[in-house]
Amino acid sequence: MQPMTKSDSGPLTGEQCQTMSEVREGVDALDREIVALLVRRQAYMSAAARIKGSRDAVYDGERIEDVVAKVVSEAQKAGLSPNIAEPVWRELIARCIDFEFAKFDALRGA
Repeated sequence: MQPMTKSDSGPLTGEQCQTMSEVREGVDALDREIVALLVRRQAYMSAAARIKGSRDAVYDGERIEDVVAKVVSEAQKAGLSPNIAEPVWRELIARCIDFEFAKFDALRGA
C-alpha cells in the first residue's frame, strides 16, 4: 500500500515530498500500515503454534532460508535494497519464532 497523495488529503508519496514535515507524515502513515500487516502476520504465527504437533517443529531452519530468499528476491524486484530487506526479515522471523514458542507453550500449559 502506498500513502495517499495530497489530493486525497493524506500524505504525499516520497517523490512528492518537499519538506521534512511531509516526509514524517508519510513515514508515520506507513508505520501504521506496517503495524496492521504485522498483526496479520502474527495471527499466522498463532495459527502455526496451534497447528504444529511438537515444539521441535516451531524452529525450521530450512523454512527460514526459504522465506528470506523469497523476500530478498521480491525486494530486488520492487526496488527495496536487500541490505534493508534481509536483516529486517531475519529479525522479524526471529521475533516471530520467539512469539510462536511462547504461544505454543501457553496453548499446551507448558
